[in-house]
Amino acid sequence: MNDGSRVRVVLADDQPVVRAGFRALLDLTEDLVVVAEAADGVQALAAVRTTRPDVVLMDIRMPRMDGLEAIRHIAADPALDAVRVLVLTTFEVDEYVFEALRSGAAGFLLKDIEPERLREAIRTVAQGHSLLAASVTRRVIEEFARLRAARPVDAERRLAVLTEREREVVSLVAAGLSNADIGARLFMSPLTAKTHVSRAMTKLGVRDRAQLVVLAYETGLVTAGAGRERRPAR
Repeated sequence: MNDGSRVRVVLADDQPVVRAGFRALLDLTEDLVVVAEAADGVQALAAVRTTRPDVVLMDIRMPRMDGLEAIRHIAADPALDAVRVLVLTTFEVDEYVFEALRSGAAGFLLKDIEPERLREAIRTVAQGHSLLAASVTRRVIEEFARLRAARPVDAERRLAVLTEREREVVSLVAAGLSNADIGARLFMSPLTAKTHVSRAMTKLGVRDRAQLVVLAYETGLVTAGAGRERRPAR
């Protein structure tokens, strides 16, 4: 984080009432501070580049530039590598949410989220974690990955950079297991599991565990609803 004591947040939503509500909640929290607001994607991107926040609360449907495009710009800019994006949405199962996770968002929040859960979510992603524990997030990923036909040739080419152990680890990440859970399952330490996860992310060119889960489903390494790893083709 930019400041050891406060998480810096940018609010991006085209509805002033929504922004005011979130700001009011965050202003009551000592360790969170709103550093900028934006009414569209263009303003959001400018605010992120100017303030370098820890977390962006990003709406998807906004004028001029939508949230998806703004997320892609943030994810593609090495100077903004530390910026984490949480998508704001009204619906749990939303194709735009899936695309946001593919593009680099760390997770998503429903706009009617309870105040304390909002604060905890911001703290979680600011610490470098993804919001993958919630079953609803995995349900979104599974549903829209299922609707996209897997392309085995492309999948094998993408996954060829991984070792067998790394494929196992990625499959378990996609099933929702933590590093400690993966370590217990594969008889290794949590630190070793974390190392395998980090190496897999580097090799696959993804920025966090959320994108790793999306890729696992899209390539067919994990099948929707199965919650278990698929054996690689021989």
